[in-house]
Amino acid sequence: MICKAEDLPGPPVTMSTITLTMPPEGIALFKAIVESYDNLTTLRTEDPRRHYLKLYFAPETSAEVEALIVALQADFAIRRLASD
Repeated sequence: MICKAEDLPGPPVTMSTITLTMPPEGIALFKAIVESYDNLTTLRTEDPRRHYLKLYFAPETSAEVEALIVALQADFAIRRLASD
């Protein structure tokens, strides 16, 4: 049987995002922590001058991502800017 590319499961069609900011000295550690949870979220720098960061994650994991942000919020002085 020949398998076509369109028959293969692909990445999610949509991704959820959260944009946040924090003091620059905590960004590397924060990134290491959130990305250590396999397949939960990916962190990218949205605006390096303003220290705006964007988390990308599958919509079905939003509860876990929200819980992680809440758990780390005080330690990293996280300020949420937007959610999609």
